[in-house]
Amino acid sequence: MRSFDTLIIGSGLAGMTMALQLAEQHKVALVTKRALRDGGSGWAQGGIAAVLDDADSVEAHIRDTQVAGGDICDEAATRFIVENSRAAIDWLIAMGVPFTRDSHGETSYQGYHLTREGGHSHRRIIHAADATGAAVIDTLANKVAAHPNITVLEEHIAVDLITSQKLGRDEAQRCYGAYVYDKTGDRVETMLAQHTVLATGGAGKVYLYTTNPDVATGDGIAMGWRAGCRVANMEFIQFHPTCLYHPHAKSFLITEAVRGEGGILRLPDGTRFMPQHDERAELAPRDIVARAIDFEMKKGGYDCVYLDISYKPAAFVKEHFPTIYQRCLELGIDITKQGIPVVPAAHYTCGGLVTDLSGRTDVAGLYGIGEVAYTGLHGANRLASNSLLECMVLGKAAAAEIVTHADIPLPKVPEWDESLVTDADEEVVIAHNWDELRRFMWDYVGIVRTNKRLERAQHRIQLLQSEIDEFYRNFRVSNDLIELRNLVETAALIVRCAMARKESRGLHFSRDYPNALPDSGPTVLEREV
Repeated sequence: MRSFDTLIIGSGLAGMTMALQLAEQHKVALVTKRALRDGGSGWAQGGIAAVLDDADSVEAHIRDTQVAGGDICDEAATRFIVENSRAAIDWLIAMGVPFTRDSHGETSYQGYHLTREGGHSHRRIIHAADATGAAVIDTLANKVAAHPNITVLEEHIAVDLITSQKLGRDEAQRCYGAYVYDKTGDRVETMLAQHTVLATGGAGKVYLYTTNPDVATGDGIAMGWRAGCRVANMEFIQFHPTCLYHPHAKSFLITEAVRGEGGILRLPDGTRFMPQHDERAELAPRDIVARAIDFEMKKGGYDCVYLDISYKPAAFVKEHFPTIYQRCLELGIDITKQGIPVVPAAHYTCGGLVTDLSGRTDVAGLYGIGEVAYTGLHGANRLASNSLLECMVLGKAAAAEIVTHADIPLPKVPEWDESLVTDADEEVVIAHNWDELRRFMWDYVGIVRTNKRLERAQHRIQLLQSEIDEFYRNFRVSNDLIELRNLVETAALIVRCAMARKESRGLHFSRDYPNALPDSGPTVLEREV
């Protein structure tokens, strides 16, 4: 049994921000399923949106966020996050993040280049070439690894939260830490904490095609829901319009910034099609572009469409998109001479655990930060490059709230009991269930939905849940079983939210309800514990 002031589950930008903000005063544990740098944040290419240029404004950034979010973004949350955007960027600059310098006389901040992405009315995206997430995570990971008050636990995955209900305590639901599976040691550890933070990212792996890393299995959303937290807006799964289509390019994202810098979407015969779908053409928000690509692929029977920036000077393309250029070249695609084959893929979970602007969930002592959380910022569709910003602003706010609390006595907690379970007899069951889930979620709960498709998905989820629950009760836990249990729980929440929304808005498009309602808001689910 181990004890910490703060237990942070997840090592992306949200988790690292909190760890560094807290470590001067707190003993912090940072739990990560794989290596420290393997979270989803490191995969972010485009950049971080912030009001940095004098020609830009907080009001313009809020307006762009609301328009992209289908006018159901929470006003207070959006304003709070945007107003704190410059301070967040200044913190990263002070930490040493190597953002790209402006060498072309374009819009800049402190000499750093600002680009523009779909849905933005101004150049406000600060970036490190086309690998911003990697640059940020590498910088912060070095700080985290070197800090004496931060214990990094790699190859550990949380099994479930330790709550007052599980302990049989006669008190309001409270979190006291988590049971955590040590994959290397093949044992479950008990970790107690004054404060527990879920920073586990999203749930892209619930779908067959995703830009997310393999670790994005909805763990924090599922654990928080089981502990009694409300969830909201899980129907709004953002499908990135442009994931590289190639049999040897698993989950490789083609950043929004390619379209922001002039990339044109074309059919296989070279025809440009976005102007027929939206007056903003390639600069329309992601949901519109993803649906347009999906429509054209289905209408023409195409495997993919092409994103073409080859008409720009080769030097420009190589300078702005070196990572994409090199990766495509490795696959035999020269983006300075030909279009990039792309398809939509599940990219971002706009909903999550309901939190306030200090990261607090409905369960005392439990916080949610980053993609795992629903703050209201993203509404019905996330505006490009707002996600990393949310991680930092809310990570800092949650840390500031946590340090105001005096310690409480931690209860006596039983160790994890495996005396009544055995080793799994057929691991193939887990693999088959995982594959089945991801395929029917893609087919039935994808970019375009219908009532019948959602009902089919719900029925299959219920069957899977009963199988997985039986498996969980009778066999020793494993990484795959923990992830599958969480994925199925998260899939059920996505379907429930989708069935509750009787309209089409943002990322949720239903053929049965093709129009938006005049008065709409978030979809909130509550669970009794």
